[in-house]
Amino acid sequence: MLCPRCRRLVESGEVEPFEVDVMRELLNLEGKGDFKFLKDAEYVKAIRTRDMLVLVIDIKDTNIHPRLLGRLGRILSSKLKVKVRVVNRAHGDLREIARQLVYPARVIGVNTLWLPDGTVEHIVRIPRSDSRYLPSNVAVLEDLLSKITGMNVRIRTGI
Repeated sequence: MLCPRCRRLVESGEVEPFEVDVMRELLNLEGKGDFKFLKDAEYVKAIRTRDMLVLVIDIKDTNIHPRLLGRLGRILSSKLKVKVRVVNRAHGDLREIARQLVYPARVIGVNTLWLPDGTVEHIVRIPRSDSRYLPSNVAVLEDLLSKITGMNVRIRTGI
């Protein structure tokens, strides 16, 4: 049962119905064990693709180990029955966000390309040898990075 404000957010499309389930699971986990940092974290957005869900949160505490976010993703995956990747957007630039999203593949650099029409495109470079480790196909990852950062992002492998 949702409160009137939350119901309006879902009905207006600002919040997707699956995000309510994600937020409910985060609330259940926030006081338990190692996930007490969720009390001070800010939920930004959950983005669902065909084969995975990316949870974007802002964690102000800099002492949170990336393995803890991986564990949070695995627990949410088991509860929501979909592969979950957790991305901390708080202190990350494009390179850090891309690193979190494409792990275990490595990010070897981010280039900025200024196009003649005045637009800017950011290119995330990944080694060819790591392309098999990408969690999804390149087009899906480009779309996710563009939605998370609000920038036009392309991924190039084969460097």
